[in-house]
Amino acid sequence: MPVLSMNNIKSITLLAFTIVLLNGCTTVRGTGDLGVVIERATGSVQVVDTTQRTSLKQVNGLGDLSHASIVYSRDARYAYVFGRDGGLTKVDILKGEISKRVIQGGNSIGGAISQDGKLVAVSNYTPGGVKVFDANTLELVDDIPAIYGKDNQQSKTVGLVDAPGQRFVFSLYDAGEIWLVDYSGAKAQITKYKDIGLQPYDGLITPDGRYYIAGLFGEDGLALLDLWHPEKGVKRILNDYGRGTQKMPVYKMPHLEGWAMTDDYAFFPAVGRNEVLVMDRRNWKQVKKISVHGQPVFVMARPDGRQVWVNYAFPDNDTVQVIDTDKLKIVKTLKPGKAVLHMEFTPRGEHVWISARDAGKVTIYDTDSFNALTSLPMAKPSGIFFTNRAHQIGL
Repeated sequence: MPVLSMNNIKSITLLAFTIVLLNGCTTVRGTGDLGVVIERATGSVQVVDTTQRTSLKQVNGLGDLSHASIVYSRDARYAYVFGRDGGLTKVDILKGEISKRVIQGGNSIGGAISQDGKLVAVSNYTPGGVKVFDANTLELVDDIPAIYGKDNQQSKTVGLVDAPGQRFVFSLYDAGEIWLVDYSGAKAQITKYKDIGLQPYDGLITPDGRYYIAGLFGEDGLALLDLWHPEKGVKRILNDYGRGTQKMPVYKMPHLEGWAMTDDYAFFPAVGRNEVLVMDRRNWKQVKKISVHGQPVFVMARPDGRQVWVNYAFPDNDTVQVIDTDKLKIVKTLKPGKAVLHMEFTPRGEHVWISARDAGKVTIYDTDSFNALTSLPMAKPSGIFFTNRAHQIGL
């Protein structure tokens, strides 16, 4: 057997290292600057890179994504996609492929992941209720039908969020109730708050996880539950807010999950009005109305709280406006394209990605200069979800 010289050994080592690189080690990466964009027309998602501002891969086969949303695993590798067809799909965003998919209901509208990352909960219109799954295997862990009233009717569930203490909170649209489900013990404990108001259509949790707020479609006002003191029950705030007695046409219900929260104020969309309302977070009282371009859908704060970006319902949905949170006035109006559906800030807020469904593109803007940096073509894009959501309460 020939004796290898030192030069030969070095050559063989270099060749082996090159083969390893060519076989994919150069693709090893973190997930901190990745995200997912929903393509509702094709039942697919695009995995995107927010540093390079590019699309990395399309993942197909996710069903009806007409009202899809996403939560992430704690390690931000897996995206759990909630589809309108009742599909729950676990997507590996590093590999760009589906890991697991189940049909868990007939019409799901969103979901949440538990504080420890082990449970994924799905909110359903049909059948009304919440189902809870093992985040690893997607095996069913719990089924919570939203049964209410003397006749045991079943309600649509909305506004599902995760809360500190291994809890989920959601609202019952038909029943006018808020349910708090605690998974911190061996068995789930459910606390039901009844008569909170007519037709709660969505809900949010404040970024610190303390307050759950349900918007009411059937009457004026909001319902607030203090999760530090849940024994005090639900109280009404902002009783002159909403649709209630005014009966104005509502072209698209606002998404309360997109409310903007800064240190001092909460900025939120007025139902059926061309206004953004400003509330003092210390006492939950309104301090200002800001007239805007149309009926707001999302009212979202830049991560540093210095700006609030607003998009609008049809027929004014080609426009985005920026509110200066110090001056409490509009400082910029943009036209990203027809049917702007969603906005998402990069983790530190230097850029914002905006989807325009009918324009078939996502446009990336610099949030200081408001200049458009680039656009990515996509098939009817809607929701945009970056992986920093994995470490935020209620997202």
